[in-house]
Amino acid sequence: MKNRWNDTEEKTFEGPLGECTYASRLLGSERSLVLHGGGNSSIKRRGKNVFGDDIDVLWVKASGWDLAQMEPDGFAPLDLDRIRRLADLEELSDLAMANELRAAKLDASAPDPSVEAIIHAVITDRAVLHTHPDALLAISSTTDGRDRIEEIYGDRVVIVPYARSGFRVGRATAVELVRNLSADTVGIVLMNHGLFTFGDTAHEAYDRMIGLVTEAERYLAGSAASEEARGSVGAIPNVDRSDLARLRLEISKAAGKPFIAHRHIDEVSLAFSRRDDLESIASRGPITPDHVIWTKTVPMFGRDIAGYADRYRAYYERNKDRASATRMLDPAPRVILDDQFGMVTAGPDVGAADAAGDIYLQTIGVIEQAERLDGYTALPPEDFFDLEYWELEQAKLDRVAETGEFTGEVAVVTGAASGIGRACARELLDRGAAVIGLDISPTVGDTFDDTAFLGIPCDLTSAEATSDALDAGVGRFGGVDMLVAAAGLFPESAPIADHDPVAWRRAMAVNVDAFVQLLSFLHPLLVLAPRKGRVAVIGSKNVTAPGPGASAYSASKTAANQIARVAALEWAKDGIRVNSVHPDAVFDTALWTDELLAERADRYGLTIDEYKRRNLLSIEITSADVARVVAELLGDRFSRVTGAHVPIDGGNDRVI
Repeated sequence: MKNRWNDTEEKTFEGPLGECTYASRLLGSERSLVLHGGGNSSIKRRGKNVFGDDIDVLWVKASGWDLAQMEPDGFAPLDLDRIRRLADLEELSDLAMANELRAAKLDASAPDPSVEAIIHAVITDRAVLHTHPDALLAISSTTDGRDRIEEIYGDRVVIVPYARSGFRVGRATAVELVRNLSADTVGIVLMNHGLFTFGDTAHEAYDRMIGLVTEAERYLAGSAASEEARGSVGAIPNVDRSDLARLRLEISKAAGKPFIAHRHIDEVSLAFSRRDDLESIASRGPITPDHVIWTKTVPMFGRDIAGYADRYRAYYERNKDRASATRMLDPAPRVILDDQFGMVTAGPDVGAADAAGDIYLQTIGVIEQAERLDGYTALPPEDFFDLEYWELEQAKLDRVAETGEFTGEVAVVTGAASGIGRACARELLDRGAAVIGLDISPTVGDTFDDTAFLGIPCDLTSAEATSDALDAGVGRFGGVDMLVAAAGLFPESAPIADHDPVAWRRAMAVNVDAFVQLLSFLHPLLVLAPRKGRVAVIGSKNVTAPGPGASAYSASKTAANQIARVAALEWAKDGIRVNSVHPDAVFDTALWTDELLAERADRYGLTIDEYKRRNLLSIEITSADVARVVAELLGDRFSRVTGAHVPIDGGNDRVI
């Protein structure tokens, strides 16, 4: 592993805490060391309490902070002596430990410290770093892993047998340090967990971390574990998007709420999912119990979600007396391995599904290395249950923040790059949905910097392009629950006497034909929506009150809304709701330029502001206003409504 320390870069960080921040970022950016925000770091310094007394302060990475994104504010200052004394206790519940860690903070506004703060405290060196190196996990995940680690490092590391995170591992580490610490010791290996290194400075601790990890990598390189195991997996299997949506529906049923399901079709995932020994090798458990929350104990094979859920319930019943569990976690799998699907990772939102994918991709690499070395061996299932139903994890469930209204659900929004479509996509994202944004604009992919948004350039008049876009969206999120049909074309105004058949056909192709085609593609997916499918059509005031010169637009929008009525009639038996929203005079869209606004306002003898408020309520209508109405129609408040047509125009006497 390359040592990336740069003295010039480090000098941009102030003091010992800044140096520790820099070291944390370097380690956090190494995927093979730290995954999904794991690992932690600390620095010890002298400080003063409120009475002016000199005390030793432990600045330890706060829980929830990502090493790669560390800032000085991400460290919690603790009374070092108080934390060290905790390791002298024979017993302490983890809830009590967490309370003691919070009580030891010297700044009440600081974030809560890492649950591994005791380890940082009992190590006497000033700087401490902690990671989860793939190479070390692979070596320790074998039948003779401890012997191999002793062979590699000798007495330069203290080896701590596996113990659950929290007080247990802190106490175990303190005991092993007393027994085995020598003048040559530069690190601590926590079996099936990770590596601690330390030194007088963060730089020294970082150099030791890179050095020890490099030795583990060289050990693997000099063994059978270095042999390449993967060959070409051939063509990516063509899976019907409805089959993936059906799988997602079954996962959501097991979870009791909508889940995101992400299909991984990279070579690593596909090759692993097609191993002849897959059921044996992957059912042995995660590489470390710390990953069990994200990967759900063991991955499932094939698509029998209901069978997996039944086995998980039985697993809970057999083990529930081992932990302080007050309720069973949802039995939905987080990782599904299938020879056609490849790997599918699931979670209650996009972040959770992606985390399961990141972690299991790391797991695949470690398992393959360990298997080639001496055979992959995981900890006993009881250890995984112990962490899965750990009292601190249960406490997290009690404190979980309310999720968004549409968390776990997926919306297709057309015309998502601008105007009303963009506002609808933004509103749905804010309410927790994942959004597949379709737009003819090539910039749609950059509309939002959000992992829950997938923007796909797409000409909706092309059936092939639309189908391909839906395949990509369903592969990313697992299905479709909602459609917001906002894409549309407003041809240049012209009287009927000057009828332009090309402009007419173009308006019909975009506003009607593409819309009908999209509905036909989406119906099989909306039928499989966990909370039933919903459609919101962006209509127009022109549907009920057309204006002169807008024959193509008015006719095409009216036709589209007749299609929406028919869909409401046909799809009610499937539980799919179809409603329309009819905006008017929404001026914050690309249609209305400053010049056009000025020209129209002048025509009526009004100021621009007066023209924008030219409705019965004398209010301005924005794209965000329309988006909020759309979101409400898609939500539970309107769960008994279909076939409705709702104007949002501030009141228009012609419409009324």
